[in-house]
Amino acid sequence: MGWIVILLVIGLIVWRTMPAKGVRIAAPEEVKPLLKQKGNQFIDVRTLGEYSGRHVKEFKNIPLNDLPKRLGELDQDKPVYVMCQSGMRSGRAASLLMKKGFSEVINVKGGMNAW
Repeated sequence: MGWIVILLVIGLIVWRTMPAKGVRIAAPEEVKPLLKQKGNQFIDVRTLGEYSGRHVKEFKNIPLNDLPKRLGELDQDKPVYVMCQSGMRSGRAASLLMKKGFSEVINVKGGMNAW
């Protein structure tokens, strides 16, 4: 019985950390050269307090909890790069964006921790 619980916990962790279908993952080194290019959107889904402490200037702060009601601020047809502190919240945000019809969503691997 104990092994079943352990396997379920491991399965849940793997399932929660996997990117949503269609979401690309990019390392910070891949994203940095794109910051000055037009046509890309960059959002940071951390809280305002986290964002205020340290952030990348080109990333607009839209906290994960506010994202569903602020989708109108984003263009569904342009690439959206999503970042948080470690990659977990941005993964959830990326999944939400894909479900809402965004054509290209990229999760920044490792978030600010890797930046």
